[in-house]
Parts: sequence; C-alpha cells; structure tokens
Amino acid sequence: MNAACPSIAANRLQQRATRHIFFVAGLGMASWAPLIPFVKTHLGIDEGTLGLLLFCIAAGSMLVMPLAGRAIARFGCKRLILSCAAIFCLVLPLMMLAGSVWGMAAALLVFGAVNGLLDVSMNAQAVIVERESGQARMSGFHGFYSIGSVAGAGGVTLLLWAGLTPLQAIGLIVLLIALFTLAARGHLLARRVAESGESGGTLQALAHPGVMFIAVLCFFVFMIEGAMLDWSAVFLHTERGLDKSHAGVGFTLYAIAVAVCRLYGDRLVNAHGRQRMLMLGGACASLGLLLVVAVDLPGVALLGFVLTGVGLSNIVPILFTAAGNQPGVASGFALSAVTLIGYTGLLSGPALIGVVARHWSLTAAFAAGIVIMLLICASARRIARHGTG
Repeated sequence: MNAACPSIAANRLQQRATRHIFFVAGLGMASWAPLIPFVKTHLGIDEGTLGLLLFCIAAGSMLVMPLAGRAIARFGCKRLILSCAAIFCLVLPLMMLAGSVWGMAAALLVFGAVNGLLDVSMNAQAVIVERESGQARMSGFHGFYSIGSVAGAGGVTLLLWAGLTPLQAIGLIVLLIALFTLAARGHLLARRVAESGESGGTLQALAHPGVMFIAVLCFFVFMIEGAMLDWSAVFLHTERGLDKSHAGVGFTLYAIAVAVCRLYGDRLVNAHGRQRMLMLGGACASLGLLLVVAVDLPGVALLGFVLTGVGLSNIVPILFTAAGNQPGVASGFALSAVTLIGYTGLLSGPALIGVVARHWSLTAAFAAGIVIMLLICASARRIARHGTG
C-alpha cells in the first residue's frame, strides 16, 4: 500500500497540471474574441477581409493537426505543451501590434497552429493521466477549458470596459498564461506517448475502423457545437422573434450549461458508466433540439438550448477518451486524427447549415441535429467498449 501512495500522489499532481493547461488553452483562445472589433478598426478593413483573416486561424490549426501525432510521439507532451504556451505568450501581443493585413494574417496562422497543436497534445496527456488514475477525468479537464474560455472572453471584455488598451489587456492574459503554465510545468508528462509496436501517423490512424468511427461522430457533434455558436442567435431572432439585443442569451445559457455539466461529468461517468452517459446525453440533447424546433415560443427555445448544452457537455470528452484508448493505435495519432475531423465539422458545419437554411429553413437545419444525437445513443455501447483502455 505504501508503494502505491507515491504513484497516486503523482497522478493527482498530473491531474492538476492537466487542468491548468486546459484552462490556459481556453483562456488563450477566447481572449482573442473581444479584440476582433479593435483589430478591424485598427487595420481599416471591411467584413470580407476580416473573414479571410479569421480563416487564417482555422487554416493554421488544420495544417498542423496532421503533424501533431508524430510530434507528440517524437518529443512527448510536456515539451510540446510548454512550447505552445510560450508561443501563445509571444503571438498574442504581436497580434495587437500588427500594422498590416499581411502581418496580421501571419500572426493568426501561427495562433491557429499553436492552438491546434496544444489541443491535440493536452488531450493526449489527458488520456494517459485519466487511464493511470483508473477513473473518468476527461470531462473535468474539458470543463476547465470552458472555464478558461469564459475567463478569457469575459476578462478581456471587463479590462477593456475598465479603460485598458487592447495591448494592456492581452498583456495581463499573457501573464496569467505564463503563471498557470509554470505551475503545471513540473507535472506534465515528459515521456513519449507512442508505445512500442505502435507506428504510423494521423492518416494511418484514420484507417483504423474504431478511430474513423469516432472521428465521424466527432465531425457531427462538433458541427452541432458550431451551429450553437454561429446560428443560435440568428435562429432566436428570425424564427422565434427575439429582439437582436437579447438573441445572444441562447448561446450564453448553452455555454454555461456545458461548463457546469463538464465539471460534474466525471462523477456521473464514474457512477453510471460511459455507455449510459452517452445514451442519456444523446437523449437529453435530442429533447433539447426538439423543443428548439417544435415549440414556437422563445422561452421554450431557451430551455431547449440549455438541455442541448447539458446533453452535449460530456459527449466529446467521452469520445476523446475512447479515441485515445483504441487498441493498436498510439494515443497521439488517434487524437490527432479525431481532432482534425472534428475541427472540420466545427468549421464547415455553420456553412453547411447555411446551405440547408437557404434551401429549406433554419428550423430544418437544427432538426438534423436530433438525428445525430440519436445516432450517438445507438453507438453508445460500441464507443464505451474502449473508454478505459
């Protein structure tokens, strides 16, 4: 028993370090959002040019993700996570100082690439730490990403409201990133993720039936998350008659539901199992989306967004755990593949929903999410088989 205690204590410290890094990732990414209007004004660009600049973030992430698994296998999680945090601290102020469109495009490409690499490497660390703990931990880790997102977007907004310049506000965010990273530094995993006998790469991982199956599910789940972000306010205004100034409350309630439920998700997974949680989550999200599309009342639609957030909150963490524990595939490669496909859904989903809304209706586009959630329910047993490694 005494021999086991140091291992348990070390794992707890690794869990804390992993939460810190998830918080850093959410903080760094979300702190950019309130600064977009300032960048638009500073550069003197129109909406079209701004849209192209914002696409640079997606392009940077998508370019680096196929390489993330091999980088993790070669260098290990710790070196990559620390490098990403350091580059975050450099590129965020540079984004505020860029004086040309091309300079901003380059900074956003780096910003997106760092975010993509950090996303994969921190999830690879999380899979190993969770596996060695013997209990579900992934939902809590992702919950700290949500907390970081709220702190990043809300903190920068408050600092700007208090009269700080964008550069001063982002400087304080950089200080927080540095402090949390230094606190986590000693307990990040230095060893490589790939185990002996496991080789290949991200594209080879997608050839694995289990990884590909989970990647496809992530594509659709991320597509719904993208719809919540980009289309919920539009839906509430155009389909349910909510005033423009209040339409954003739908996504706010959804985001709060996701964050809170992820913080309690591990307890529920440990108590009820991953299969049951996937089925309950899919059913809850299906009910939420059904209320959104079937009842022509703004209050009911808002309740529907809350239930959708509750249902979706723990599905992605469980999918990531299952992907990182597929037999015969290194965690880094599997997570790189699943994250790549998931981000494709997140980025392309809002555009696909726009096409459906144009030819049918926005209500029909949201109704398609019900089918996706029922598919999650039907797939729960297969996914949960590899939930613990």
